[in-house]
Amino acid sequence: MGKGGRASVLMTEAIQTSSKDSYWMSPYNPLDPKAPELPSKGEIKAVIPKECFERSYLHSMYFVFRDTVMAAACVYAAYQTLSTDLPSDLLSFDALKWFAGWNLYAFWMGCILTGHWVLAHECGHGAFSPSQTFNDVWGFIMHQALLVPYFAWQYTHAKHHRRTNNTVDGESHVPNTRDEMGLDEKEERHSGYAVIHEAMGDGPFAMFQIFAHLVIGWPLYLMGLASTGRLGNDGKVLADGEIIDHYRPWSKMFPAKLRVKIAISTLGVFAAWAAIYHAVQEYGVFPVTLWYIGPLLWNQAWLVLYTWLQHNDPSVPQYGPDQWTWVKGALSTIDRPYGIFDFFHHKIGSTHVAHHLFHEMPFYKADVATAAIKAFLEPKGLYNFDPTPWYIAMWRVAKTCHYIDGLDGIQYQKSLEDVPLRKNGKKMD
Repeated sequence: MGKGGRASVLMTEAIQTSSKDSYWMSPYNPLDPKAPELPSKGEIKAVIPKECFERSYLHSMYFVFRDTVMAAACVYAAYQTLSTDLPSDLLSFDALKWFAGWNLYAFWMGCILTGHWVLAHECGHGAFSPSQTFNDVWGFIMHQALLVPYFAWQYTHAKHHRRTNNTVDGESHVPNTRDEMGLDEKEERHSGYAVIHEAMGDGPFAMFQIFAHLVIGWPLYLMGLASTGRLGNDGKVLADGEIIDHYRPWSKMFPAKLRVKIAISTLGVFAAWAAIYHAVQEYGVFPVTLWYIGPLLWNQAWLVLYTWLQHNDPSVPQYGPDQWTWVKGALSTIDRPYGIFDFFHHKIGSTHVAHHLFHEMPFYKADVATAAIKAFLEPKGLYNFDPTPWYIAMWRVAKTCHYIDGLDGIQYQKSLEDVPLRKNGKKMD
């Protein structure tokens, strides 16, 4: 199955020749005999100013206040300028303004709410304040309002950090294997996504990838239907068809000691849905969709986009259990520029390497830490920063990161675009 052997050697050759194009490539190739020795976590931490790890109640709460004021301003502006009544003439200029206005509101409100989502994510990591009780209270409020089961996701996201780019025990955006994509050992298509890709074509399949990730990916992940790890909390491989979701306290996703917290998270989601139902009964489906569901969809798209792009690139390795170490996984993270969205999203995408190395560090110190980490790692060829605009990087990842050969060794993601098409069940020349 090419578990770290033949497949890895072939990928080494591919990496060495792909520099002819204009795409960014990770400077670190663990298959290169001259690959630098990786530093320890302690050695990296030693170059970061100690004040970067100082957490402040007031500083963190300021950002909660700031983001909430922006959200309130966005709601006020929409309330003053837009109507929830559908225009009578859908082909009129007024209808065009109505449609554009509500989409503009949904996009920017979703963008602002992603700031709250990031702050709740900081709470889950313990980076929001020195008190984990304080963190959990505010994290629970902000995440549950966005239909995120706070304690459940807190646990799985911590696992994502503990097992980054681990092909077996990783969590979220764990790459599919060749077999799971519907390819045989000779890389001939026989089922699944391999056949779907052939039927759709390269561009449409990439668009499908973007839709699947950004529109339906988050709820599918929470329900245990996509992108989860391959192991239960007991360390055993999940059976075919076995689902590990974020809602059942007895889900194999979680150890038994967390069942009460998982139940609280699930009840919180039920309470949020009950509030939505009450709003629908009071105001109708359409107004609730315009005011809440539209921004929520954009919020979910942003959070999936960040996790997807910060850990996936055809030049960044995935590690089987025989090769994986915590430092290897953390240094496989990629920093990317997000322009104006860094302001709204607290630079979660442009300082992600620092975040994965030291998740307990507050985000408002991550800029300083990133500069120190870059100065230390970049001369060694160990710092990943892709300057490609995020929307172009998204398209490239959607076209090139489809599967790995196997679960062992050092693996690089491959593209179905490089697999020959079949005709009438036979491989085309």
